[in-house]
Amino acid sequence: MKTYSAKPGEVERKWYLIDAEGIILGRLASKCATILRGKDKPQYTPHVDTGDFVVVVNAEKIRVTGGKELKKEYFRHSGYPGGLKSETLQEALAKHPERVIEHAVKGMLPKTTLGRAQGLKLKVYAGPDHPHAAQQPEKIEMEA
Repeated sequence: MKTYSAKPGEVERKWYLIDAEGIILGRLASKCATILRGKDKPQYTPHVDTGDFVVVVNAEKIRVTGGKELKKEYFRHSGYPGGLKSETLQEALAKHPERVIEHAVKGMLPKTTLGRAQGLKLKVYAGPDHPHAAQQPEKIEMEA
């Protein structure tokens, strides 16, 4: 018997909807990364993008455990001397809650061209509305 290997043309993509209200950030990110990579499918192939699309709504209502709202920091650097900027999780959620989830999921995907392509299938929205109703996303229930 030969081992089955999925071909990029034969992958069927589905759309999933996750409501992030009250869900812990890490558990949400881990579930999203699994679906984006396709590891929940029987035809998973590591070198082929077999994953599905994920739409996350209510990103502003996620939870974190412990005191991470004030302790967890996000850093970026302008490239100039003294150009290090940082903001706490609480500040990031107030300004751009979508980026917090995108950052967490991106950290769980491979750091390759394939991982970047898989990351593009993640759609995150701060509020309850999203423009992907035409794709009829299947709702995934997660425990709060």
